[in-house]
Amino acid sequence: MLQQTPVVRVLPVWETWMERWPTPADLAAEPVSEVVRAWGRLGYPRRALRLHAAAIVISEQHGGQVPGTEAELLALPGVGTYTAAAIACFAFGVPTVVVDTNIRRVHARLVSGKALPEQNQNAAELALAARLLPKSNPQNAGEVALANTWNIGVMELGALVCTARSPRCEDCPVIDQCAWIAAGRPEPHYVPKGQPWHGTDRQVRGAMMAVLRHSPGPVKREDLLGAPDLAAVASEPRIAASARQGDPDHESWVTLHALPALAEQRERALDSLLADGLAQQSAAGIGLPH
Repeated sequence: MLQQTPVVRVLPVWETWMERWPTPADLAAEPVSEVVRAWGRLGYPRRALRLHAAAIVISEQHGGQVPGTEAELLALPGVGTYTAAAIACFAFGVPTVVVDTNIRRVHARLVSGKALPEQNQNAAELALAARLLPKSNPQNAGEVALANTWNIGVMELGALVCTARSPRCEDCPVIDQCAWIAAGRPEPHYVPKGQPWHGTDRQVRGAMMAVLRHSPGPVKREDLLGAPDLAAVASEPRIAASARQGDPDHESWVTLHALPALAEQRERALDSLLADGLAQQSAAGIGLPH
């Protein structure tokens, strides 16, 4: 859930999720449609599909227990290098190299003297992280604990103090060792660009997913692809049936039909949802996957 999503957005969804599905077996037993629905507005909903698939593998191949080695974790659906390392380190105490955006930024400033890390993680950054990680002997609990504390310490330093936009250098415990400070705080060597949302296929996909999540049943393809004519919204039977103020089903339809997206973009967005397995077409219409 935390991949590319801030903690403040994740926390309430995660708490509800864990109350409902406290174990991988609980999650695996649910229809994937419920998992996608519970994912809500966290974005990148393919993560929900992968998490559900991982829960099934954990239940069937690992006795319902999340595996504790990086190799086993990497074999799970949706788990990449960073996620495997983070779980192994923070959940199972494995002294491995964990490299997220916050850690990369701290390393870039503290050691390399750059305002920001490279736009894409590279081998040099991974090698630097490995070199900086305190050496540990698996047989020495103190050394293992130090390596893991280092990972979370650097991660928190980047999240809370050495932030991307407004670093609180005066509160930094290693300011005297910071190469970026010593260099006079040079400007970033590139201009960070946020990922666009308005007007993109992602926005249209998100609006369609909201309709499918809130709808009590499958919907017609032509309703999802309807022209963005606000004046026609109230007259559409599918929407008018739920036209009560505050009704999430109705609100999701209004939001979708208010988007200034042309027919070609709507077709492309819907086809991509079907291809990704986030939507499913049947004789009754289009709905969430079963």
